[in-house]
Amino acid sequence: MWRWGPPAFVALAAMTALTALTADAGARQARSAPTETTAAREPGEPIMAIVSIETQQVTFYDSDGWILRAPVSTGTTGRETPAGVFAVIEKDKDHHSSLYDDAWMPNMQRITWNGIALHGGPLPGYAASHGCVRMPYEFAEDLFDKTWIGMRVIISPNDATPVEFSHPALFVPKAEALAAAPARAETLAREAAEAAETADEAKKAAATTAREAASLTASLRKLESLKTRADGELAFADKALAAAKTDQARARAEEQKQKATSKATELGAQLDAAKADAKSKLDAAAAAKDAAKAIQTRKADTAKAASEAKLALEPVSVYISRATQKIYVRRNTHKPWPDGGEVFDATIEVAVKIRDPDRRIGTHVFTAMARSEAGLRWTAVTIDNGDDAKDALDRISIPQDVLDRIAPTALPRSSIIVSDEPLSRETNYRTEFVAVLNNQPQGGFVTRRPTVDVPVASANYWGNNGFGFFFQPNWNSQPGKLRPRAGQYYQPMQQRWW
Repeated sequence: MWRWGPPAFVALAAMTALTALTADAGARQARSAPTETTAAREPGEPIMAIVSIETQQVTFYDSDGWILRAPVSTGTTGRETPAGVFAVIEKDKDHHSSLYDDAWMPNMQRITWNGIALHGGPLPGYAASHGCVRMPYEFAEDLFDKTWIGMRVIISPNDATPVEFSHPALFVPKAEALAAAPARAETLAREAAEAAETADEAKKAAATTAREAASLTASLRKLESLKTRADGELAFADKALAAAKTDQARARAEEQKQKATSKATELGAQLDAAKADAKSKLDAAAAAKDAAKAIQTRKADTAKAASEAKLALEPVSVYISRATQKIYVRRNTHKPWPDGGEVFDATIEVAVKIRDPDRRIGTHVFTAMARSEAGLRWTAVTIDNGDDAKDALDRISIPQDVLDRIAPTALPRSSIIVSDEPLSRETNYRTEFVAVLNNQPQGGFVTRRPTVDVPVASANYWGNNGFGFFFQPNWNSQPGKLRPRAGQYYQPMQQRWW
């Protein structure tokens, strides 16, 4: 029989505490050990990644389902990783942070220009980053070459997964339009190049005729001045003749008048000829200018058509915001920008009708995963509650002219995002869409300086200089039905063709 005195109780308590600490340390060590999972099949190209803040896990999906899964470490309290909809906008194999003491962020895949990214890093088994999504080092390295600019990244507060989905509002491509798209793009690109060459030649010709007309105008002014002087000399000779009192003076005056008359007559003939020549040259210059203007218009029209035809070969992304009552369309032009990233076309931005616009609709991401007999096979991911995915699409009427421009050639990897949220001000010329959930912490987003003073892409990406931009000096908060938080609101651009 054991006798339990005070020393025994103290010893037992100490052993119990030590056992608990050892068990807790073991549990934390087990949690921090990176465990990765690969699907038991040949993986395809990843189409989207879903980061779950709740389970601290990232899952990558191809057209047939999940292919890679790994633990992550998201933002700690006060620097939380923002939940929302993003896309890969830049990749850097050996990146070092400009915000945090040159910290090493290997195999970095940026999703916002203000500094949120996926990258390799230490995983303590819980949220511990400054807002980025850390992945296991080897996992991030193996993944780096598999992803692509524009790949969807969804950061969900819960454990969201894509589910098979169909709905009449989803794009149904036309087989004949898809088949004709490559040849059409090639033909229009050639026509645009020819139109550009013709426009350059017409511009040079107009400049030449304008210079010739300007030269003749200068000569004409000089002749007019000489003719005016000759007429003055003739008038003076007439007065001298009338005033002559002697035969000798009259003879001298007659001689001066004859010379003045001859000179005035000759200059008059030269002036008349110069005026006739100048008129023909001025008429030719005006005609050349009008022709150059018409050809420039044709150049712009063919460039626009070629741009749209080339973009039709790319997956299309659509964002529908209940907050702004607008639909935004973006496609990657694959034009690199000197400071990093690629330029996205943003020329479609129009109003959209949403039934019951004051009622929440949720945030849903619909993605075309692959071709199917019906056209495209879609999935849906919901990351913010409101309506369910079907009811959300039921409430939206996409303008027919927008559908006519994008649906016939819609490809796998195309997407439609429906959300209560406005676009973040981080959505600019080098991003697809950035939207953050305002009802979730945004600490890691708030601590970073937002992107400011950026040029916004215009439509003509395929011109001689390869870019079409105007400067947008200030991204103010967007008017409308907004819920202010962190000032992360997109400034809508005007629809223009430059």
